[in-house]
Amino acid sequence: MEKEKIKKEEFKVSGEDVVKKVKELIKEGNIRRIIIKNEENKTLVEFPLTIGLVGAALLPVWAAIGAIAALVANCTIVVEKREG
Repeated sequence: MEKEKIKKEEFKVSGEDVVKKVKELIKEGNIRRIIIKNEENKTLVEFPLTIGLVGAALLPVWAAIGAIAALVANCTIVVEKREG
């Protein structure tokens, strides 16, 4: 069995743009995990995204991301994507 290849990408965004950027990334698909870090590079929250996680299942995720956006001026979104 071939091991799944994971690629990491980082995006620096202002607190007010966090939700918008995460929504864009989720729409792209093939996202495995989203990590949001503060300016000191400490992980604030980490969301594993499973296939089929849509609609109402994402409501707690949006609520958490919205709360983080209200607390931080700038943050880094780290995205793990499946390659291939």
